[in-house]
Amino acid sequence: MTGSVALVIFLTLIVCLVLTVPIGFSLGIASLAYILYTKQLTFGFIAQNLVTGCDSFPIMAIPFFVFAGELMGGGGISRRLLNVASVFFGRIRGGLAIVTVVVCMFFAAISGSGPATVAAVGGMVVPTMLQKGYDKKFVLALIAAAGSIGVIIPPSIPMVVYSVTTNSSVSKLFLAGFVPGIFIGVVLCLYSYFYARSHGYKGDDEPFSAKRALKEVKDSFWALLSPVIILGGIYGGIFTPTEAAAVSVIYSLVIGCLVYKELDLKQLGTVTKNACETTATILIVIGCAAGFSKVLTLGRIPTTVATFLTTMTDSKILILLLINVLLLIVGCFMETLCAIMILAPILFPVVTALGVDVTHFGIIMVVNLAIGFITPPLGVNLFVASRVGETTLDTVIKGIIPFLALMIVILLFITYVPAISMFLPNMLG
Repeated sequence: MTGSVALVIFLTLIVCLVLTVPIGFSLGIASLAYILYTKQLTFGFIAQNLVTGCDSFPIMAIPFFVFAGELMGGGGISRRLLNVASVFFGRIRGGLAIVTVVVCMFFAAISGSGPATVAAVGGMVVPTMLQKGYDKKFVLALIAAAGSIGVIIPPSIPMVVYSVTTNSSVSKLFLAGFVPGIFIGVVLCLYSYFYARSHGYKGDDEPFSAKRALKEVKDSFWALLSPVIILGGIYGGIFTPTEAAAVSVIYSLVIGCLVYKELDLKQLGTVTKNACETTATILIVIGCAAGFSKVLTLGRIPTTVATFLTTMTDSKILILLLINVLLLIVGCFMETLCAIMILAPILFPVVTALGVDVTHFGIIMVVNLAIGFITPPLGVNLFVASRVGETTLDTVIKGIIPFLALMIVILLFITYVPAISMFLPNMLG
């Protein structure tokens, strides 16, 4: 029975995806196929889960973080972060590339979104890097890869979804994301340096000046304070991650409108519209994925998969490797939040049976699916980068191969060296 149910559900889902039905609706149709096949549930099940799937306090953080990211891009916060990074790193060989990675890391600490990071930072650095003679495919691939850090360094929207799905601690996940995110950023900076050195790219001609540095830091003080307030408030116990998301919106709005004065009513309307469109898409996916997840559980599919993996081998190393391969393949074809909502309930029993910490597995899953942001054919960051660079997707894909290889190597380190993820949660938890 389980096999036939799984066949009906996943065949329906695959057909919908091939027909380019939006992922949220594809999940709803697959759930409907289960209802028609088994006759165990009523059609109201889908509508009910659209509501209950989003009726969660942690999920309230998602629209706030999306809105905050849009406000930061339109309000001048992102540009000021770039100016500060340029002062300190711009003189190094390949300095502009390193600055791009550093700014993406900062923006990741205040937006929680990969595509938002690519759009906000890429719009500022890509024209300048091309003007300085950098190869277009390298520039766009770099911004796409660095943008994936947006979901690893906290706050992170996928981490919020994972915590809701597995009933784990959001704060512990946020703590666990710091070191892996910084690790990836440092590796991308080193690669940028050696790439620039081999291709003859130089840094800024302007020498370092303490006076200039102080001026830029002073001008960017409120932008630099943003991650301090958001993350300091969470770990200082002042507010929850969800409340921090609301604080980040208010802070970004006040700074963009009243301090930097770069957000007027027209811009504010555009920013709000973009945030609403993104949020609506995410929430539909979450609502439908919640119903789909329950359908999988009712069909005993997670239990079957767990049994299958554990009967193939009892080696923890091999099972984690198989899970990584599965997640990397899924990341090529499925949107990140949706993949978490579907696969976390399936894989969670497997890894807990192996003794893998739920927080550590959350980071493994998020990093895997962050790689999906730069993996064709669905890689969202690739599409955003090509749009920012006003070029074809092929150009970005040609440059992304070395970054993909680096990210996969880092993923293996994160998978098999739990201390990378668990160092901060264990020390501060």
